[in-house]
Amino acid sequence: MKALLAICVLFTSTLVWATEETPVSMPPAAAASAISVTGKVLEVKNVDSYTYLRLNTNNGEIWAAVMKTPVKKGSTVSIENAVVMNNFESKSLKKTFPTILFGTLGGAVAAMAPSGHGMGTAYPLVPGKKLETINDAPVAKASGANARTVAEIITKRAELNDKPVLLRGKVAKFNPGIMGKNWIHLRDGSGSAADDTNDILVTSTAIETRVGEIVTVKGTIRTDKDFGSGYAYKVLIEEATLQ
Repeated sequence: MKALLAICVLFTSTLVWATEETPVSMPPAAAASAISVTGKVLEVKNVDSYTYLRLNTNNGEIWAAVMKTPVKKGSTVSIENAVVMNNFESKSLKKTFPTILFGTLGGAVAAMAPSGHGMGTAYPLVPGKKLETINDAPVAKASGANARTVAEIITKRAELNDKPVLLRGKVAKFNPGIMGKNWIHLRDGSGSAADDTNDILVTSTAIETRVGEIVTVKGTIRTDKDFGSGYAYKVLIEEATLQ
């Protein structure tokens, strides 16, 4: 509670009202005054596009939100470039937060952060329109040996582990230069956001791309990859190259 009060006093001029479905444009002053908070994760709530975290900080408990990311209860995380939002309504959770921080996950890996709000950005994450519309236009499956869809890779990950794969998809997120690699999220219209089978992470030292571009990549399937600090992936494609 002390943490919330201190933050509220500091950011009175940047408090805004919003819902998950309401686009919000923060003024430059909000980004300039963004802060960082570190705490132990007491509770995790995932919805379509966001991960809500109840954190225990040195000054008390606070709620924070980041783009949907695998975060483990009990892990310690940092919320960077955070801004305060007042009376924020989560329609997915059917809950209104009197005060909540919206920001990006700090640490070694922030690959799940949204495009434009990734690691090193000076601008905080704020609620906007849903990001699932990329699945409205399916992408034709790659042709050739080892060609798979996103859903096939995720659902058949056990049998595909350590095997080569060819995937054609649209770039949903692109975060360059994280741990010496570029981190790319691909979607092809297969799978569903409800069970996390519509989006797959691809890491590469060779691929430079941008959100919205359709690419064909070749790489190796890896499963149960844990980078530490709560960043774990049940499946991803590593060592990818463009085809």
